[in-house]
Amino acid sequence: MDGRTAYRFDPRQVATPSFVVDLGLIRRNLDVLAEVKERTGCKILLALKGFAMWSVFPILRQVLDGVCASSPHEARLGREEFKREVHAFAAGYSQADIFDLCTTADHIVFNSFGQLEKFRGLIATEAARLGREIELGVRINPEHSEGAVPIYDPCSPGSRLGVRRKDFRPDLLEGVTGLHWHNLCEQNADCLERTIAAAEKGFGEFFPRMQYVNFGGGHHITRSDYDVDLLCRLISEFKARHGVQVYLEPGEAVALNTGYLVSTVLDVTQADMPIVILDTSVPAHMPDVLEMPYRPHIVGSGLPGEKPWTCRLGGQSCLAGDVAGEYSFDKPLVPGDRLVFTDMAHYSMVKTNTFNGIQLPSIAVFEPEDDAMRVVRSFGYEDFKGRLS
Repeated sequence: MDGRTAYRFDPRQVATPSFVVDLGLIRRNLDVLAEVKERTGCKILLALKGFAMWSVFPILRQVLDGVCASSPHEARLGREEFKREVHAFAAGYSQADIFDLCTTADHIVFNSFGQLEKFRGLIATEAARLGREIELGVRINPEHSEGAVPIYDPCSPGSRLGVRRKDFRPDLLEGVTGLHWHNLCEQNADCLERTIAAAEKGFGEFFPRMQYVNFGGGHHITRSDYDVDLLCRLISEFKARHGVQVYLEPGEAVALNTGYLVSTVLDVTQADMPIVILDTSVPAHMPDVLEMPYRPHIVGSGLPGEKPWTCRLGGQSCLAGDVAGEYSFDKPLVPGDRLVFTDMAHYSMVKTNTFNGIQLPSIAVFEPEDDAMRVVRSFGYEDFKGRLS
């Protein structure tokens, strides 16, 4: 089943708004990632910044090797709930961050040699005190962009992410076991091939000194048209050339086309065209629609004018731009109709907020093996109030 254009549960089984994750589709994605691991011997981490639904970690850790975290809180979640490797990277750490990460992270990756030097000794002291082994890494900037939206391009001019070759300090690599880069966003393996060439041109002389090199995320491995064969060849050849382990850290590829946001029509009014008000909110429940920006798919809908009835879909908030887009349907929508937005597992759940005090969506899982729906978490007033003072 194509999770981007269809669903296999009854949307009236859940109160709205609700996120629903299809566990069968999660397993299908894991099968693809397991194949990559089997063919190459690489390691694959879950990027928690994209998908942090910890109730499904027991399924994910059957295949994935651990998590990559962007903060002490994500690292703690990975340690407590994923219970495998924990890699941490942030553009900058405070001393309090480092104390926290020393209790949870196995690998701490630095964005600059200045931060590496500042905290190297503290990490060694804390690791010894705690009886832990903590490896150190450095993020590099290959200065190679692959056409991503600028806000998502870590190699754009002026980017604050990663050490450029002119600023690289090989004299400070003692104790550093890994190098990391990240420059892709929802892209295919041909983009990785060009990125590897750029990274090797700038930093290839240092790769054999490492135990591992992390290719970052943004690899759309589980997309139907992704070139898995090319990915496997690139990983295997890189490992053979440099004698290192290779890590990938996809977030989106793990949950791609596995999740939905179910919403109810509250009202239909008339302006320049019919306006449909939903019990969800774009800035509160799917902010990537505005940030990316993109037009989410709704099962049964078409482009404007494609089907007999066209409308604009808006949310509950006071933001004038709380609009998902213009859609067409076979017949006019009426209050009480359910709409199912697709591909809402990654980045949507981790970015939800309580703007306007709007109700956060519940989170549910659907198990196709026994056609069972289970609500994992519901939210209420206390979740809104607890974030404020």
